[in-house]
Amino acid sequence: MTHTVEKIGGTCMSRASELVDALFLHDPKAIYNRVFVVSAFGGITNKLLEHKKTGSPGIYARFANDDSGAGWVDALRDTAESMCATHAEILTHDGDRERADAFVRDRMEGARACMLDLQRLGSYGHFRIDQQMMTLRELLSGMGEAHSAFVTTLLLQRNGVNARFVDLSGWRDEENPTLNARLTQAMAGIDLTAELPIVTGYAQCSEGLMREYDRGYSEVVFAHLAAQTSAAEAIIHKEFHLSSADPKIVGVDAVRKIGRTSYDVADQLSNLGMEAIHPNAARVLRRADVPLRVKHAFEPDDPGTLIGPEGGEANRVEMITGLPVQAFEVHEPDMVGVKGYDATILSALTRHNLWIVSKQSNANTITHYIDGSLKALRRAEQEVQKTYPNAEISTRALAMVAVIGSDLSEVSVLSQGLQALDAAGVRPLAAQQGLRRIEVQFLLPRDDMDRAIKALHDTLVSNATSKRRAPNKASTGAQLRVA
Repeated sequence: MTHTVEKIGGTCMSRASELVDALFLHDPKAIYNRVFVVSAFGGITNKLLEHKKTGSPGIYARFANDDSGAGWVDALRDTAESMCATHAEILTHDGDRERADAFVRDRMEGARACMLDLQRLGSYGHFRIDQQMMTLRELLSGMGEAHSAFVTTLLLQRNGVNARFVDLSGWRDEENPTLNARLTQAMAGIDLTAELPIVTGYAQCSEGLMREYDRGYSEVVFAHLAAQTSAAEAIIHKEFHLSSADPKIVGVDAVRKIGRTSYDVADQLSNLGMEAIHPNAARVLRRADVPLRVKHAFEPDDPGTLIGPEGGEANRVEMITGLPVQAFEVHEPDMVGVKGYDATILSALTRHNLWIVSKQSNANTITHYIDGSLKALRRAEQEVQKTYPNAEISTRALAMVAVIGSDLSEVSVLSQGLQALDAAGVRPLAAQQGLRRIEVQFLLPRDDMDRAIKALHDTLVSNATSKRRAPNKASTGAQLRVA
């Protein structure tokens, strides 16, 4: 196949009018043979569910927590107004705005009717609406992607593109197909050489995407669509390049575009909270042998970063990133030679939905580095303490700074990193390096995270790149290529 399947994130979608020339119409000869999977416009999913970072309640959270039923109605009205205001800035034709307004009105009224019915059922003791709450969450979430896909289709049609709205949200659909069946039905009859499908990033299916992936579902849908249609390439468009570090920390002029890397590196980035691609989506693409490219949406001529089986350049640090973590340490002198401690700790952390970023252990101490709420961690601590009353359990707020590359086997990351941190006045509390030489982790006080990232980047990326670009005497002054 020669087509590509491409995904656009929410922040970029909010600049949809700019994307027309920068992405959709940039090459008039290459408008078709592309499939676009779109996220909701920036901030809309937060209003439909709850704010991803602050936890501020949206429609779903208010309905789930408000017995009186008044709060969610106001939230629904506010969200509808926000959706209409968003597409009013994107669509310039009055007729298109009216169609988009009617689309939002229809979806919101339908959701309101469903929620009122659930509320009435909940007033009878025989019914347990909590069994339907995940279904409601999926219905509300899918409204964001349906809205953005519909608006984008109108926008492109107004600009002369034969765009086609492909709704995977299952709105008013009595069937409950599998994800593969939903995708097959939706793409049937579409001529990719003459039509440009704009596909919702949410798909209603029997697997229940939100139950499995929560808000990472759009990348999973994108990956399955690319794999199922045997796409030549899967492309993610972001508002920035996949770079060697956060430019806000190390400086815009200091960062380097990665250029080429492996799925292994993408997995490490996902583990550390980076938004390269959801690990489950990466797994689908890797198994289907579909290469992934991450591009800057507003720099269409730049090839971006290719993620594939061949990986990146050997002996090159590709990214340095950090993550605030909690060090969950269990010390028990009686642990030596006794089985079961690790399994008990792991079970407690899993039960309280805590993400284990990394771990460390010795004869009588097991430390897990956790990304999760302190409240959930305290509950896990109580559970472990109940099983092992003599254990000393402590929790510390730390930062993990990771140095990542496709193949670091010939790079002395650990020794150079320790020297760089020492020169910057940062004293790491722990450091660890795996045998596969994909990643080196430094644990340090949380307040030192940004300073550590900059120091490590200066030494392992900026200085290393300068050395690579220095004239090679053996090749009579030729420059060494840097990916």
